[in-house]
Amino acid sequence: MGMASMANTFTLPRFNFNPSRTLSSSSSLPKIFTLSNPISIPSPITNVSSSITRRAPTLIRATSSSSSFGSRLEETIKTTLSENPVVVYSKSWCSYCSEVKSLFKKLGVQPLVFELDEMGPQGPQLQKFLERLTGQYTVPNVFIGGKHIGGCTDTLKLYRKGELETLISEAIAKNKGS
Repeated sequence: MGMASMANTFTLPRFNFNPSRTLSSSSSLPKIFTLSNPISIPSPITNVSSSITRRAPTLIRATSSSSSFGSRLEETIKTTLSENPVVVYSKSWCSYCSEVKSLFKKLGVQPLVFELDEMGPQGPQLQKFLERLTGQYTVPNVFIGGKHIGGCTDTLKLYRKGELETLISEAIAKNKGS
């Protein structure tokens, strides 16, 4: 008997996407995959006399973020911005972010800095939320006195026009008065 005839076959299930079906009448999660006809592929294992059939579960739950997550994130960001005179959302490797942080250091300001690339999965989520909030996806994303200033170019323009220090002073005074 040749090697090809001795090879075993593993049977894998075939899944069909079906977002319109629901788990039950009490659940709002969609049934995403349904089990259909299995497909067979040759096994790399030889000299085994029985065929192995594996079936995947007929349902795979997809996780989705609830609307309350977005509102909690929004509240957290708004609280952070109102309680801190200068906030910078940054990435540790970004040269524009470094330039803005250096400028604040030169001015004697210690902003609250969030390094989005060091926050794990929350970093991209936060960056997407900031984009919805400000219309800006790029970093640095600078806030002074709870107001969105913009990125590196915007911050440097305010500095060159002599307006940045005034905004920072007002934000610090406002923060101390709260």
